[in-house]
Amino acid sequence: MAKIGDIDVGEFPLLLAPMEDVSDPPFRALCKEQGADVVYTEFISSEGLIRDAAKSVIKLDIYEKERPVGIQIFGANLDSMLKSIEIVEASNPDIIDINFGCPVKKVVSKGAGAGILKDIDLMVSLTEAMVKHTKLPVTVKTRLGWDHESIRIVEVAERLQDVGAKAIAIHGRTRAQMYKGNADWRPIAEVKNNPRMHIPVFGNGDVNSPERAVEMRDVYGLDGAMIGRATIGHPWFFREVKHFFKTGTHLPPPTLEERVEAARRHLQMAIDWKGEKLGVFETRRHYTNYFKGIPHFKEYRTKMVTSDHSEDVFAVFGEVQEKFSGFQFT
Repeated sequence: MAKIGDIDVGEFPLLLAPMEDVSDPPFRALCKEQGADVVYTEFISSEGLIRDAAKSVIKLDIYEKERPVGIQIFGANLDSMLKSIEIVEASNPDIIDINFGCPVKKVVSKGAGAGILKDIDLMVSLTEAMVKHTKLPVTVKTRLGWDHESIRIVEVAERLQDVGAKAIAIHGRTRAQMYKGNADWRPIAEVKNNPRMHIPVFGNGDVNSPERAVEMRDVYGLDGAMIGRATIGHPWFFREVKHFFKTGTHLPPPTLEERVEAARRHLQMAIDWKGEKLGVFETRRHYTNYFKGIPHFKEYRTKMVTSDHSEDVFAVFGEVQEKFSGFQFT
């Protein structure tokens, strides 16, 4: 069984990766229902939190049904990160996660996210200070290194563990790769196989099928899988992986009716959470993804992403259910 601090997260847990504009409370709720063992918030700027920026503060919203849930923060300024911990603790998460892996230029240019991979000593000292500043378990999400020539992930992971990190999730690409090429899980396995490592080592990157999750568990020997892009528009991925673990067989894909129901619930939860206007606008990328694979769908997708009122979007969902009833997804 894997444990994050005192939190038992199960045997080979499946974790919903923190994703900007994706892993908000409505989506986390759907993923939790489908078998996600741990969920994380979107990444939150420490600077935004201490300035009380509305966009950052709303991301602190968490709900009992999500637990165990981690709040992920990023930043490179020690004072700001410590102040943000105090704000985060007021939301009562189970875990505080530090983002040392985001490759986006606007984050990296400030020395945060994957930018800190250029300064491993700062990465370690910042983690140590945050661990000492909270009683909550602190975990880290990072990448293999800044580029191929600077990969020191075995050493880095050990040092992070030694200053108190309770788990580490490693994306199998460097910052230089962004999301191109294939994720390399071999260095992550080297971290796991380091005899000095005793905290959970979770793999991330290209877990896009049940077979790949099995490979991460059985071939690479990791403690769990953190799953991101494969879940967008498909929260059922978690149940599909767990079914495959148990039986070695694939579940049938979700039916059209299941997809319409998920889209309806997702949109309604988003409206309940942040109001009609933002709920409709900020959830568009989700509810269009539920219907990937349906041919000649452009007309309905266009209606979904151009309608500003929820009643119009809900009406389109009804049209889709009627028009494509019986369609078989593969």
